[in-house]
Amino acid sequence: MTQQSLYGPVDDAIWQAAKNIKLLICDVDGVFSDGRIYLGNQGEELKAFHTRDGYGVKALLSVGIEVAVITGRQSNIVQQRMQQLGLSEIHQGVEDKLSVYQALVSRMHLRREDVAYIGDDLVDLEVMAEVGLAVAVADAHPLVLKACEYHTSLPGGRGAVRELSDLILQSQGKLAQATGLSV
Repeated sequence: MTQQSLYGPVDDAIWQAAKNIKLLICDVDGVFSDGRIYLGNQGEELKAFHTRDGYGVKALLSVGIEVAVITGRQSNIVQQRMQQLGLSEIHQGVEDKLSVYQALVSRMHLRREDVAYIGDDLVDLEVMAEVGLAVAVADAHPLVLKACEYHTSLPGGRGAVRELSDLILQSQGKLAQATGLSV
């Protein structure tokens, strides 16, 4: 059986898993961004973030669903953008994402069923195996696509986080509350 999301049909098991989500954990490079890193001659680093993804994060936060990032790279740009979105759980320069995930779940008193994770590459697989809803962006590595329960129709950096946010909100009946629209 399937449910109808804003982005197309979703298997009923995924819809039911999304109903339980209290925390969304996101990778950054390849998820919030398209994975490319622009380096200038003076050593400056540039990344592009899609405003739709930011809106999705703010919508989740507005209804009490927490959002965190766990990323292997350290970047002032990421810190700045995530703080602008209202995130307090910003974990950068992380080599062991699983340990950070376990600490978050313990501190927030959550069960694995309460957590969704969205990633794009092999370093995300350990955490994906532990959460209630493992999601890959559309252009994730083939092994990640194979291991996830759901993959977005949109690629990383182009609205994939928003797509997952909308799915969570829609499955929980909170989309109208989060957007202020009757949908």
